[in-house]
Amino acid sequence: MKTGIDAISFDVANIHLPIKTLATARNIEPEKLEKGLGLIKMTLPDTYQDTVVFGANALTKLITENQINLNEISRIYVGTESAIDNSKPISSFLIALMEQKFGEDTLSECDVVDFTFACIGGVDALQNCIDFIKLNPTKKAIVVTTDFAKYDLNSTGEYTQGAGALAMLVTSNPRIIAFDENWATSTKGVFDFFKPYRSLSKETITKNKNNDSWFDNLETEIEIHKDQPVFDGQYSNQCYMDRTRNAYFSFKKLKNTTETLYENWNSIIMHLPYSFQGRRMLSEIYALDSESKIISGEESTSEYQNKLKEISKSEAYKAFISEKLQPAELASSLIGNLYTGSIFMGLLSTLAHFYDTKKEISGTKFGFLAYGSGSKSKVFEGTIQPEWQSALSQIKLFENLTKSVEIDFNTYERLHKKEQKQSIRTPKNEWILDRIEKEIPNLIGARYYKWID
Repeated sequence: MKTGIDAISFDVANIHLPIKTLATARNIEPEKLEKGLGLIKMTLPDTYQDTVVFGANALTKLITENQINLNEISRIYVGTESAIDNSKPISSFLIALMEQKFGEDTLSECDVVDFTFACIGGVDALQNCIDFIKLNPTKKAIVVTTDFAKYDLNSTGEYTQGAGALAMLVTSNPRIIAFDENWATSTKGVFDFFKPYRSLSKETITKNKNNDSWFDNLETEIEIHKDQPVFDGQYSNQCYMDRTRNAYFSFKKLKNTTETLYENWNSIIMHLPYSFQGRRMLSEIYALDSESKIISGEESTSEYQNKLKEISKSEAYKAFISEKLQPAELASSLIGNLYTGSIFMGLLSTLAHFYDTKKEISGTKFGFLAYGSGSKSKVFEGTIQPEWQSALSQIKLFENLTKSVEIDFNTYERLHKKEQKQSIRTPKNEWILDRIEKEIPNLIGARYYKWID
């Protein structure tokens, strides 16, 4: 029996800042970002959007476009690192909104939970749902990834921002891709990228040394939530390479093969925090697993790094990237970082590219190199199924991405600082954040959403 992804949908923030506009404002040479990192646009949430909105929109599209009977869905598992509550998961919001739209109690027996492990949480959710379907082949599950990648203004991560969600139906005998049995993992507990609890002393804010109550806070310290992470870019890149390399060669052991794995993959799908990140990280695996043994891994550190730089600039490696990885980069260039959704947007980008160019890929294998800071990598593979084209016929990824509304730099900064109160677009056929309760004591902070026709 085969298990995998039967259907897929997406919802991406429909306003964007051109990377050239950001580069000019930050005194960065635009070519450094456009040609060096592969960035073209950066998507941003409108004032009425958050991660629940993106997830609900993607899930609604999945249900309506594929005429899914919600009574057949046994679980909806969410991968995210952009939770809006420290207790109530995004998945619980999603079932409430789906019942609001499709009927009360239609998901009352559906299991829901969120998975959090930086950018690999969605892959964890997928693997869990695949295992569930293997044990229960007549049942169906849905994986939703939803995130908002936000970085501090003027930071080195600012130009990699993005926002959106994907939803995937996981079944037996899937139409799009069936995953193989082997999944390899490499894990290490590090601080390459994280979102810690932060605090300020109450006295600093109130100038009062008596620890009087301040907005019902009796503690001497006020905790602060920030969507923006603490990160070390170079260290994070090294962790990405180390975990992915280790997981890749563990995968070879699981398959008990000495063949070059990537040669058997029609396409390679990687986590892409920015469009060209994958090609920068992949050169080491490309060299170590090559039939010609380009490098052995026994060189001195300086020799090793110099050889990797030479390899990454070689015509052979560029041709390899163009064939195996570039289709996954296309959407990333126009969207930005989707955190948990980035690897799945890479999959959708690749499928949409082959669909649009009318290339038949049925029966070919895709290799997946997933990564999440903190840090963990998973390597796995799947086979494209004969009905993949019919399953993609309604998606029109690249056509939809052209409909994004461009904003100017001042509007971008107002949105980032939450100074912008008026929405940029008028919502239509989508979910919106309607209000946040501020008065009823036992509902303070409750978020309410509604569908706009």
